[in-house]
Order: sequence, then C-alpha cells, then structure tokens
Amino acid sequence: MSELRRLRYFLAVAEERNFTRAAERLHIAQPALSRQVRQLEEELGVRLLDRSTHSVEPTEAGLLLMERGAALCEEADRLWRDLKGLAGGEQGTLSVGYSTSTGYETAPELLAALAERHPGITVATRLLPTAEIVAGVADGTLDAGLVRCPPPAPELVRTLLRLEQQGVLMAEGHPLASAPRVDIAALADETLLVHPREANPGHYDAVLGLFEGLGRAPRLLLRQLSFDAAHTPVTRREAVSIVGRSAVRSLPAGLLWRPLSPVATIEIHLLTRGRPTRPAVTRLLRTASDTAHANGWLRSPDTAGS
Repeated sequence: MSELRRLRYFLAVAEERNFTRAAERLHIAQPALSRQVRQLEEELGVRLLDRSTHSVEPTEAGLLLMERGAALCEEADRLWRDLKGLAGGEQGTLSVGYSTSTGYETAPELLAALAERHPGITVATRLLPTAEIVAGVADGTLDAGLVRCPPPAPELVRTLLRLEQQGVLMAEGHPLASAPRVDIAALADETLLVHPREANPGHYDAVLGLFEGLGRAPRLLLRQLSFDAAHTPVTRREAVSIVGRSAVRSLPAGLLWRPLSPVATIEIHLLTRGRPTRPAVTRLLRTASDTAHANGWLRSPDTAGS
C-alpha cells in the first residue's frame, strides 16, 4: 500500500528531524523521500512538516500523525506477520475432538507435540462420543478427531496413528490377575463390560472379533454410562473389561491391568475431512506422523515386551 509506505517515510523524517538522515536510514535517495512525503501531504490536504534550511519540525497535524501513525504501522506489521503465518501454517486455530479412550495418552501426547512445534496454532479441544466426532469432522464442525476404529466414510480421511496394545481391566484379587498375561480364551467364562454397539460399531466388532474361532464368547454387560472414570461394574467385580494400555496411567485404586495373550491391538485414527486445504491441518498431520513414529505407536507390541 503506497499510503502506508509514505506514512513510514514521513515517520522517519519526523523522528530524525532531517531528510538526509531519514533517507540514509531508509536506504533511499533524498529527493525521492522528499517527493513521497510531499505527495502524502497533498493526499491528506494538510501540511505535516515545517521545513527550513536547517531544520524540519512536525506541524500540529504532523504530531498527531506521528502519535497515531506509529501504532498503525505496528498493527499493519502484526497483520502481515499473522497473514504470512496463516499461509504457512504457523498461525491459526484448530478444533479437535477426541474420545475418552484416546484422552488418557494419545491426545495429550499429540497436542503437546503440536504446541511445542507450532506455538502459534491455537487448539480448541472437545471430549465427545465417537459418533459425534465422526459427524463433526464430516460436517466441518471439527477440523480433526481422534477415535478408535472409525467407520469408513468417503468424505473422511483416516490416518492410522496408533496400534494400542489391549489388556484386561479387573479388580485386584481377581483369579486372572495371578498371571502376567491373560489368555483370551480365559475370558470366555467371564462377563465382559462393553459399550453398546451403536456407540462405536468398529470398536465393538473389533473386541468381539478377538473371540472368533474360540467356539464361545463371554457374556456381555453393556455400559450404562458413556463415561465412567471409576469403571464401576469392574470395581464391583460384576465384569472385566478390555481396554488399551494407555488407561493404566489413570486407573482408580483397586483395579489392575494385564495384557492379552496372544497380543491384541486396537487401531486409533486421526480423522480429517478430505484433502486438507488449511495449512494448520497439514501441520497437525505432519506432527501426528512424527509423534507416532517417535513413540513407536505404529509398532505391534510383541509378547516378550508385553
């Protein structure tokens, strides 16, 4: 903008009280500087500088422009930096939904890495049921979502973020707790606490799929609450539950976790909508890939490491 450039020229002259020094500071020829300041005065219809052979002094209008023009230039500089940051993905906002199961470790690790690498990106997070995350990403309400076993959808892109090892959550003193690992066949005699299938069909089918080929499956107890941090039916010894390893870090007193044998994993995906058009979403996807590899999330755990 020519007006903004001329404003900067005027401010330099007014601050230096000298055209020669201002021209040197701006690295332009003095005649060109004088011409630009005079054009600014003509555009505004007011004299900004009182010129004499030996000095240059701002007029009353010049003093007002000095006071408010400097702030205008600073704001313009911030605006240009923010716009360039948006274009490069270094600035911006993201709305990210995550499910309870991904909130133990996966979501915090990813968002911490994003904040460290791109502090200019502001993230608004929402703890939501899986179905609402999928719908939110699909309709654009959310920029991204972290869910277990999301359903395929043509408008969604699923980026595999983690293969999380699964284990059995049980009350202390449970007979299955005596071994370092729990054979999946041993669960056929138990009552298994699960979410209703409509809450997340993919995860429900993945859990029950662990029992294929065994000839029998455990009794099912459907969760009455979508979020139950106390795992109440497990605490009351009414059931056991299959949960990911990340849940171990926040278990209530009286509960313990044992890995399954053979090793079982559940997929956690980062959902986005189509090809990302916003640079901040691209930054999130790159950070997700780097975080997954740095933490070994895409390696299947072996039995020895269980």
